[in-house]
Amino acid sequence: MTDTDYRIERDSMGQVRVPAGAYWGAQTQRAIENFPISGLRQYPAFYWAMGLIKRAAAEVNEALGLFEDREIDGKKVAGSEIARAIVEAAGEVVRGELADQFVVDPIQAGAGTSYNMNVNEVIANRANEILGYDLTASSRPVHPNDHVNMAQSTNDTIPTAIRLGVLSQLPALLAAFDHLAEALRERAAAFDVIVKSGRTHLQDAVPVRLGQEFGAYARAIERNREKVADAADGLRRLGIGGTATGSGLNAHPEYHARMVATLQRLSGIELRESDDLFESMQSMADLVHFSGALRTAAQDLTRIANDIRLLSSGPTTGLAEIQLPAVQPGSSIMPGKVNPVMAEMLNQAMFHVMGNDFTVLLCGQAGQLELNVMMPVMSYNLFQAMHIMTNSVRVFTDRLVVGIQANRERAEGWLAKNAILVTALNPVIGYARGAEVAKEAMATNRTVREVVIEKGYLTPEEADRLLDARRLTEGGIHK
Repeated sequence: MTDTDYRIERDSMGQVRVPAGAYWGAQTQRAIENFPISGLRQYPAFYWAMGLIKRAAAEVNEALGLFEDREIDGKKVAGSEIARAIVEAAGEVVRGELADQFVVDPIQAGAGTSYNMNVNEVIANRANEILGYDLTASSRPVHPNDHVNMAQSTNDTIPTAIRLGVLSQLPALLAAFDHLAEALRERAAAFDVIVKSGRTHLQDAVPVRLGQEFGAYARAIERNREKVADAADGLRRLGIGGTATGSGLNAHPEYHARMVATLQRLSGIELRESDDLFESMQSMADLVHFSGALRTAAQDLTRIANDIRLLSSGPTTGLAEIQLPAVQPGSSIMPGKVNPVMAEMLNQAMFHVMGNDFTVLLCGQAGQLELNVMMPVMSYNLFQAMHIMTNSVRVFTDRLVVGIQANRERAEGWLAKNAILVTALNPVIGYARGAEVAKEAMATNRTVREVVIEKGYLTPEEADRLLDARRLTEGGIHK
């Protein structure tokens, strides 16, 4: 670094060399040097939320008359001008215009002080620039702690930002679930004419319709969508205003309520005041609960993806009851091979989401007394889980589910060989005779109908009526 490549910034520990054109300051630079850990960067939704909080705080504190005039190098700068500049700079953060200035690794100092100060310093320096002071000025009117962080602490801004960020990404995730459920419903309707062998324990069972299988998949996705939406409701309760420990020290008595109302107005997201700021500081249970709902959805998506892989297995030596869209060659050595790559992708994505959840769980229980210091990596894993789930579900829907075709001949062919159809005859010939018929049918490679007629247990007309496969998928007792 030459002398022109950097400038000198100061914090409570002394001087630090900062890249000349960077909006961040000394504390961010220390974090860059202290935590070169993963090379990862926090998700944009987090910084959108932090920018929103800083803007709201400036508006609220200005309305409460807390910004004082300053004199810098003999020039008076009104408190209202400082507030206005912070609002403008924070708005640029909200719009993503300063995204390259947020450079702190997610694995960092506890609680997220490095995150908070990165945002405070960037907004302060950009606000100073708006007021006509360049980054090398010896004195600047806007201070990252005194002004941008006014009435705040890392300890209430970071959990509030996580909640806001998650809620901002929730509509896209719920839309992905809705899209998948709708596509599965459409396939269920198209496949409802196909009667096939049910399977339990991966062994032959009584008949089902292929449409019933896909309808159940759709309902499972709808239920998981409900679980995720319900779990997100607790995130609407914000602890902003608790400052360092929940007591609200250094914040105006009206600050908490005004902040929640202002954040709701700015974000368009339904929000609520906390009924206990100390609990909001101590406990990350709302985040853990939401992450758990993502994990629950992930395991159901994994199950459905695995079923689709089984139903499409083959195509000549497997079940092959459905055919998946061919999206890429499946082998570097076997010509013509096509694999269920989208289902495999979804499996891997959901395993990753489950791993994200485990990290969130461990972080949640690691809080002590008035603070949980594991929020940086907790937030990263939560945002990543939502990002991966949203994209993988959408791609799985668009590039696999909507294009699934049924192999009716294969499905009905397996059913014709299924000796478990004899279950439908239990009310007429009894369980013992039914077991006898099933064993003989399997041993002689004949159908249940042929054996039961040969043994004189039923007439051909009775057998046809009682063994009507479509009728068997509709439940009830058949005699």
